Amino acid sequence: MRIDLHTHSTASDGTDTPAELVRNASAAGLDVVALTDHDSTRGHAEARAALPAGLTLVTGAELSCRLAGGEGGEDTGSTGLHMLAYLFDPGEPEFLRERELVRDDRVPRARAMVGRLQELGVPITWDQVARIAGDASLGRPHIATALVQLGVVETVSDAFTAEWLGDGGRAYAEKHELDPFTAVRLVKQAGGVTVFAHPQAAKRGRVVPESAIADLAACGLDGIEVDHMDHDEPTRARLRGLAAELGLLVTGSSDYHGSRKSVELGACTTHPEVYGEIIRRATGAFPVPGAGGDSA
Repeated sequence: MRIDLHTHSTASDGTDTPAELVRNASAAGLDVVALTDHDSTRGHAEARAALPAGLTLVTGAELSCRLAGGEGGEDTGSTGLHMLAYLFDPGEPEFLRERELVRDDRVPRARAMVGRLQELGVPITWDQVARIAGDASLGRPHIATALVQLGVVETVSDAFTAEWLGDGGRAYAEKHELDPFTAVRLVKQAGGVTVFAHPQAAKRGRVVPESAIADLAACGLDGIEVDHMDHDEPTRARLRGLAAELGLLVTGSSDYHGSRKSVELGACTTHPEVYGEIIRRATGAFPVPGAGGDSA
């Protein structure tokens, strides 16, 4: 089985519609694909309706979180991170309310970042960014795409640095984000499973210390995403050791965004035994088989 548990559609910052994404996943030879748009389940219904035979859909979301800094009374600043949530009940009231708060803060935050870029002399406009986003849930990748179009940076990834849109960067603006311990609790409360996304993607900015991952594991975190394009081999080896020490599941995923990034569907995958354990732990929802497919 080929299993990719981290992808994005136009329901957040990907370029494939949910229907296109599941068709492309099938064409890429995947058996299982998870749709994990940022803080949103808006694409799930379309993905279900278009699901090809032989492909199983895992519903999910990638949650925006922020870990408060400071050890021993020292303020070391906060760190942004992403938490993958799988197979939760999307209608669970408290969790739904928190996702709505994050979603509703996206446009004001994006406007603030566009304003800061303009102050830095970048000839970007709100209309340009809104046109790029279309009906999607607007986020930093849409602003980064505008910077690519303007020739300010070469790639979308190049915009996610301290120079531009990275955490704490010159044009960065904060938004409402979940405390990761609260995120784990809410996902569990909604019957879901949590996996810390690309925990050591250092080129994106500050990463959380391994001690914080241990604390999250103690509070119910299920796994960490180890095989990811932003982790080199030494990082993957270190994270596998940490996962073994903490009793965490190890996943692999593409973090596919369509044409917005160069990574392809299935670039990294999850072992079938780990996928089976995720399904076993979930009580909020079940994988959706395509017509003629199996739900695992």
